[in-house]
Amino acid sequence: MGVIGGHAVIIGGSIGGLVAARTLSPKFDSVTVIDRDVLPEGAEDRKGVPQSPHAHALLISGRMKLEKLFPGLTDELIAGGAVPFDPGYDLLFHQMGALRTRFASGQLGISLTRAFLEQTIRRRVGALPNVRIHDRTAVSGLAGVPGRVLGVDLDDGRRLGASLVVDATGRSGGRTDRWLEALDCPAPKTTTVKIDVGYTTRVLHREPGELHEGALLYLMSAVPPHDKRAAAVFAVEGNRWMVTLGGWHRAHAPVDPEGFTAFADALPSPYVSDLLARAKPVSDDDAHRFLYPAARRRWFERLSRVPEGYVALGDAICSFNPLYGQGMTVATLEAVELARSLDRHGAATAAMARRYYRAASKVIATPWQMSTSSDFMYPETTGAKGRTTDFMNRYVRQVMMASHVSVPAHRVMLNVQHLLAPPASVVRPDTVVRSLLAARRSPARAEVAAARRTPSAPGA
Repeated sequence: MGVIGGHAVIIGGSIGGLVAARTLSPKFDSVTVIDRDVLPEGAEDRKGVPQSPHAHALLISGRMKLEKLFPGLTDELIAGGAVPFDPGYDLLFHQMGALRTRFASGQLGISLTRAFLEQTIRRRVGALPNVRIHDRTAVSGLAGVPGRVLGVDLDDGRRLGASLVVDATGRSGGRTDRWLEALDCPAPKTTTVKIDVGYTTRVLHREPGELHEGALLYLMSAVPPHDKRAAAVFAVEGNRWMVTLGGWHRAHAPVDPEGFTAFADALPSPYVSDLLARAKPVSDDDAHRFLYPAARRRWFERLSRVPEGYVALGDAICSFNPLYGQGMTVATLEAVELARSLDRHGAATAAMARRYYRAASKVIATPWQMSTSSDFMYPETTGAKGRTTDFMNRYVRQVMMASHVSVPAHRVMLNVQHLLAPPASVVRPDTVVRSLLAARRSPARAEVAAARRTPSAPGA
């Protein structure tokens, strides 16, 4: 792990930017994180992260990587109220018409709010001796010469010089594209998959045993292509339930309490409705809606010329459908790859950036394939679709139904979804045979077949 020296500037103080500051701090003399938002001292939602008040999933692979970067983080979060769970047993997963069979996976997940996770990581990063975090600081553009970024210009007229600028600004691709083009740097091509996702979240007081059979989390996705609804219930710190309801292509839950409850009552399983009937809301007026029109991937690795002294990270490269809970984990893995690329090249050169984008594309490939393929189960989804997507979706339906009765099928789905195993695990010959046989025993087999043949009711 070599020391490069100089100054690194990270634009954006969310999870991706903070983890990048951690991985870059041993390599640069100083690291500055700047964010235009007000960064709260406590675990509070903030304007700059509009999805913060909603349920967030930290994948098992993401938790493990964060633990390596911040030793003791898992125990610290649990001590602060984060809820430990076994994703094979404590999570009820209702998919393709029935619950996955429950089993003790031996894996450790933690359930918590996005605000609590971000606050804890921000405190850890802020304690690093060579890192400074500045909020209420806006960037107006990149400073440099054609083909090379040398720093950032701030709205107040100041200029910060940098050996490396990390763009962790999220989905603001239009703005950063203009910044790059001003330095004669080509903007990357973009792939967009339109999904029209929207969801509403309410927070409830939590008592033990309120969710079905003592479970700590619940996920539901209805049977595509006609039913587009989804639900998530997470036990989080502060003895609260975070309940998120919504779906694809205008299957969005109302914000008012009555409409929210009616949406839950109409779901194909009763668990959310039962919970809403038992648990008391923290506030009747405290509901939040989030709309997400399209997933987007920017192909930096395909550029003929990449700018020197600049890299993008997190949602600035690829923004996933948030219903799959992949974003925080992918940003963390990208930050690790950035540090490895700097170790390989010893400086923030164009060659380093190109190597990083190739490595980041490998990190992105699996979650992008998984999420967009699932999105294309709905005919309303538009965008670039892989040639094998429809074929694989038909097979993955069988594996999902097999997971209703088969622990091995559930285990392989869990490992792939948490980025602990490659997608190829799903199509291993033994998995194929076992899944096709087990799918015949799914209690939802007839229901799924009927749903594929029957048009949906209005509003479904």
